[in-house]
Amino acid sequence: MSIPVWLSPAFTTFGLIFLAELGDKSQLVCITLATRHRQVPVLVGAVAAFVILNTLAVVFGVGLAEWLPHRVLAGIVAVLFAVFGILALRSGADCGEDEDVPALPGRGILITTFLMILLAEMGDKTQIAVAGLASNLQPIPVWIGATLALATTSVLGVTIGCRLLRSVPLRRLHQLSGVIFLLLAASALVKVF
Repeated sequence: MSIPVWLSPAFTTFGLIFLAELGDKSQLVCITLATRHRQVPVLVGAVAAFVILNTLAVVFGVGLAEWLPHRVLAGIVAVLFAVFGILALRSGADCGEDEDVPALPGRGILITTFLMILLAEMGDKTQIAVAGLASNLQPIPVWIGATLALATTSVLGVTIGCRLLRSVPLRRLHQLSGVIFLLLAASALVKVF
């Protein structure tokens, strides 16, 4: 039995985005909001925001792939991924800091979560990474992998966030995502030559 060709980009995207997003500001927002409000509206608001963000990122990435020569685009992606990799490796120093999220009223928590995640993640490293992946890989599997990864980190944040972040060394997760970004940068750099 052969593995469908779309699984590889979907799994690659899922792994990269999942590791990059663990402990990131959007997950901390989910954790904070879920401790103050009902979990389901927080989760639905976060996932809805990520669906829109990933759609925009994939459309942008595919558009770039149409406009720019493949070698130029591969060079840009290689540089971006290398920068993200280095930043992820260096981010272990501030892993213990929590961002303060103000208390919110009970009504409209779904919309509040949606807007907070949408604004916090617009142009974030994971959205740019999704655009870069979509410009080099099949866009639909990239969208599926990224959306599932971000939904999974949201579920983890909402359901078991505080316990997970205490038991998993966040610094190691950031370092692992940094290494993966650097490997993808090297892969994109090969396409330049």
